[in-house]
Amino acid sequence: MPDHKIVDDAITSRRSLRAFLPTEIPRSEIETILEVAARAPSGTNMQPWKVYVVTGRTKVRLSQAVLNAFNDPDYLAKNAYKYYPDKFFEPYLTRRRTIGWDLYSRLGIEKGDKDKMHAQHGRNFLFFDAPVGLVFTVDERLEIGSWLDYGMFLQNIMVAARGRGLDTCPQAAFAPYHKVMRPVMDVPESEIVVCGMALGHADLTAPENGVISEREPLSEFVRFLD
Repeated sequence: MPDHKIVDDAITSRRSLRAFLPTEIPRSEIETILEVAARAPSGTNMQPWKVYVVTGRTKVRLSQAVLNAFNDPDYLAKNAYKYYPDKFFEPYLTRRRTIGWDLYSRLGIEKGDKDKMHAQHGRNFLFFDAPVGLVFTVDERLEIGSWLDYGMFLQNIMVAARGRGLDTCPQAAFAPYHKVMRPVMDVPESEIVVCGMALGHADLTAPENGVISEREPLSEFVRFLD
């Protein structure tokens, strides 16, 4: 197989999976994935990423801490940075709703069923039962350029995982709970929690893993200028 086909397959087969098998991932394989991903470009080679790999008892403690906060109506969940706009607008509103209702319909969750929606969202904090959880942070003093670099690093992780037959789910859902996450992982206040990521073998029998998000045709976002 030509090299480009291997890379293309790893990229195009990447999906955000939301149910994983308990199959363990050797530490050596996790280390290799992160070493490969760290070849991502960054402005003046700053390499702004920091990764906390949580497994076993630490992952259980982290999940429980975040779930307790998530289920506490008095807990103020607040990102250290702004991810989404205050109000969604087109075409982003429709894209967001389409993928959301595709997921919920596969799980038998009807519109307005807030309890089931809440429970499904809470599965984020179990890393969807993946054996490995990754938490990413960045120094709060860095600017938007380093965040752009960070995205390339995250993508490298997901592609490197796919090349090894593994799956992932990047999870911005963790970011608002950085206050309860910090003591579990000993994250200093100078680091912003960017997101989490589940890593493992996907449970392909789970209905939620049948979701395949649509992509716009090139004509919608590309201009060729001769």
